[in-house]
Amino acid sequence: MTSEVVENEFEFYSKAEKYWKDVPATVDGMLGGYGHISSIDINSSRKFLQRFLRDGPNRTGTTRALDCGAGIGRITKRLLLPLFKTVDMVDVTQDFLTKAKSYLGEEGRRVRNYYCCGLQDFSPEPNSYDVIWIQWVIGHLTDNHLSDFLKRCRAGLRPNGIVVIKDNMAQEGVIMDDVDSSVCRDLDVVRKIIRRAGLHLLAEERQENFPDEIYHVYTFAMR
Repeated sequence: MTSEVVENEFEFYSKAEKYWKDVPATVDGMLGGYGHISSIDINSSRKFLQRFLRDGPNRTGTTRALDCGAGIGRITKRLLLPLFKTVDMVDVTQDFLTKAKSYLGEEGRRVRNYYCCGLQDFSPEPNSYDVIWIQWVIGHLTDNHLSDFLKRCRAGLRPNGIVVIKDNMAQEGVIMDDVDSSVCRDLDVVRKIIRRAGLHLLAEERQENFPDEIYHVYTFAMR
């Protein structure tokens, strides 16, 4: 649990904010030097997401999505804008959101809101989103803040909407990364937090074809 590895909550958050302020506003910067895996990542995410967008009585809508920890909009540009009418973005680093406005190009006109905020302090608009996409950012929240944020996400969903987490998973327990001030949790810890937030797991999938030296990455869909 993060309570065992995060000694000072204020420091945990402020150190992470400082770290990201110094990261280049590029795809490579967003992916920690692994920009070359972006297409593999997006293609897998699209396949995962489309199973919920297909026809059927419980089909997830395509009106509006929220990109959490959006950075410069890599996921907004390549995954969400092609599938949804409008997208909102939230990130703690203002420079990234500023860069997003040029990076997204013409399609960026369909981004309605750019929220500069840490997820621990962010509340999605209630009953507003078909999909809330949370990728490579849950490690920047303590367990309690992550659980509370997921509860607010649940309230932010439209009928048949889903919350998706895609993130690194540790082999066992919770591992602290002092460089970017984040934690990496194992699958059981993440599943427990999801359940604690009152969300029901609909699908879980391990990402394939990523470099061997990085953490295993899993995608979860829930509502």
